[in-house]
Amino acid sequence: MDELEKDLLLLDTHVWIWFMIGSDELKSSKCLPVIEQSAKQGKIRISAISVWEIGMLEARGKIKFTVNCMDWVNEALSAPGISLEPMSPEIAIESSRLPGDFHGDPADRIIVATARKLGATLVSSDKEILKYSEERYIKTLPV
Repeated sequence: MDELEKDLLLLDTHVWIWFMIGSDELKSSKCLPVIEQSAKQGKIRISAISVWEIGMLEARGKIKFTVNCMDWVNEALSAPGISLEPMSPEIAIESSRLPGDFHGDPADRIIVATARKLGATLVSSDKEILKYSEERYIKTLPV
C-alpha cells in the first residue's frame, strides 16, 4: 500500500457516497485506511460526472439524503482532502477512445478516462471496472 499512498485516488461514485456516509461496505474494506490517508494528504478526486450520477440516483429514488441533494453534494465536495475533477475536453475525448474492450456506460467511461488522465488509482467495487483494470489500462483499488 506504500505505492498507493503516493497516488491520487479517484473515488467511483458509490465509493464517494459510502465514504461520506460512513457505510459498512467501506468500513469493512481494507482500502478505507488508504482512502483516509489520501484524504489527509489532499489526494482524493471526484469526477464531475459523479455529481450528475448522484443527482440521477436521488431523482429516481435510488438514494435518499436527509438534506437537499445539492446541499449534500456541496458538503461532500467541501470535505477535507476532496477535490472535484472537472470534465475537460481531453477526458471527454479519452472516454470515447478507451483502449481495449470496455462497456458503453457513459458515466463509467468518463470516470475511467478521468483516472487515466490523472494517473490516479480508481477506487471501485464495480465488477466491469475491476475486470478492465486486469488488462492494465487503469490502476484500481478494489473495495
